[in-house]
Amino acid sequence: MSATTTTSRGQLHVPGRYRGALAVLAAALLLMALVFHAEIAAAVQVWAASTAYNHCFLILPIAIWLAWDRRGRLRGLTPAPDARAIGLAIPCAIVWLAADRLGVMEGRQLAAMGMVQALILGVLGWPVYRAMIAPLLYLVFLIPFGGFLVPALQQFTTDFVDVGLNLLGIAYYRHGYTVEIAQGAFHIAQACAGLRFLIAAIAFSVLYALLIFRSTGRRLSFIIISVAVPVVANGFRALGIVLLGHLLGSAKAGATDHVLYGYIFFSIVLFILILLGLPFRQDSVRPGANTVSVEGAPPPALATTLRPALAIPAAAIMVVGIATFVSAEAAATPVTLPPAPAGCSRLPGTQPLPAGGRAIRYACAQGITATIAVFPPRTDPKPVFDARRALSLQDTREAFISTIHIPGADPPDWTLVTTKSGHHTTASALFIDGHGTNGNLRTRLKLAWTDLFGHPTQPMAVVLEVGGAATAQARLQAAIGNIKQ
Repeated sequence: MSATTTTSRGQLHVPGRYRGALAVLAAALLLMALVFHAEIAAAVQVWAASTAYNHCFLILPIAIWLAWDRRGRLRGLTPAPDARAIGLAIPCAIVWLAADRLGVMEGRQLAAMGMVQALILGVLGWPVYRAMIAPLLYLVFLIPFGGFLVPALQQFTTDFVDVGLNLLGIAYYRHGYTVEIAQGAFHIAQACAGLRFLIAAIAFSVLYALLIFRSTGRRLSFIIISVAVPVVANGFRALGIVLLGHLLGSAKAGATDHVLYGYIFFSIVLFILILLGLPFRQDSVRPGANTVSVEGAPPPALATTLRPALAIPAAAIMVVGIATFVSAEAAATPVTLPPAPAGCSRLPGTQPLPAGGRAIRYACAQGITATIAVFPPRTDPKPVFDARRALSLQDTREAFISTIHIPGADPPDWTLVTTKSGHHTTASALFIDGHGTNGNLRTRLKLAWTDLFGHPTQPMAVVLEVGGAATAQARLQAAIGNIKQ
């Protein structure tokens, strides 16, 4: 008897031994979705907004199809709830709380996914989970992770262009992520780092390996190759665009359709990967099925099924409740507005921000607008970093992001953002515990510590904005010296 069969009328039939467990699992998953609704909403928002993660809309349908394709593996298996899965969910809950206090949404999403996996394992048991492990683990690609790789990918791509131009004998000047040749300048922006190709390639390679390979060794080898090839291919793409600008005599002409070039190039790379994998295919045999019949096997006891189905969502509710309480307590603390920077006059009104923060704007000399976002002392890092990103235009599509170093300033390194149109340039930094910082893991750890244990200092994000690009950096550099904690 198969775990799922089809009646003569084409209707899906679920054996009795699965019905109770699946009903309990569905209810528990719905509860988990309600508890982690913020993580789900954040993920969907990233899928829609970023071309690097548009493919995530296909992950759930693909996982469902993979499960259906492997339904034969459930033949002869009966759900066997395993309360030991609760022990796996508890570390995930602790990781979620730590990620929440650090303001790392990807960490929260990964921890929530870990708790969901533990829930499925706990309700259905290891034999059933193992039979469906491929589609279940494929759900990890619903999480839009990998953004932390962008600086490393930018660096690799710029270095690749650097080496390529040297080998080709083309004269150039490199400054940060910008490469200048006689025909113009090319900036390796975050959108050009290759993340969109890398993430999509990983999701594709895992699916491809699951479909045409059976041995673990071949699957891992193909996935590793599929991770390395897009990174190197993106380097060739960037080098090709620079070379095209050199041959056409204009950097602008070479980069006009660089996004289109990227998608065409990536499609060719995927096609090559498919061809490379075909000679080693092992898909002539369908996924194995269990042959032991358990006709008439009794369903698991309801109490046994409910134990993990109740305990794991309860752990999720507990950690989310703790985080909500701490954040609400911090947001209820009124903020003290900072004094105006030297040479600046405050503009009327303040802008409310999440977590009880307020944004104050100042008009400064040389056409510069300063915005200071100040938050209550025990605010967790996420709203502080989000405010800085939004106010400094870092979320602008195709923005050019770099660093400006000013010796003697506090902090000496400020994040410089120039919009693609060049109409706006910003310099931003964070001020934590009386000192400036450009924002890093150490900053997040310090904010998380003060969030949990208290500290009188108000975290602030300072953003200086100026219109135009011709003298923007020089004017911002002069204004930064007036910014004091």
